Amino acid sequence: MSTLHIPATERTPELLFDFAANTFSLKGESYPENIAEFFGEPVGKLKEHLGAQAGQRIAFHFALPYFNSSSAKTIMGLFSLLDQAAEDGNDVLITWTCEEGDDMQEMGEEFAEDLDAAKFELKFLE
Repeated sequence: MSTLHIPATERTPELLFDFAANTFSLKGESYPENIAEFFGEPVGKLKEHLGAQAGQRIAFHFALPYFNSSSAKTIMGLFSLLDQAAEDGNDVLITWTCEEGDDMQEMGEEFAEDLDAAKFELKFLE
């Protein structure tokens, strides 16, 4: 498996996981009707993949203008997986893109507070 791509819908973000390149992204609004159905398999594959990485560069880009509380739990879990990958010796960069001064900026900063090893970069839309 080299790439997992799920196009965005009205309720779900675009999910693009390029396992071969170790680049991952979520872009768009996230309030799926069934959170486990949307994120379950992709997050499981990501967890398995990250667990097999050593000394690799890993990048995860978030660009989520809105997400619900169920998605927030999943995002928290992704941050935890990425931080663990960094603790395991990988170079992990999490990029959080949002409008300057909006609620999503605050959410990204709150998620980043719990990181111990992964790097966090905040980017603002122009």
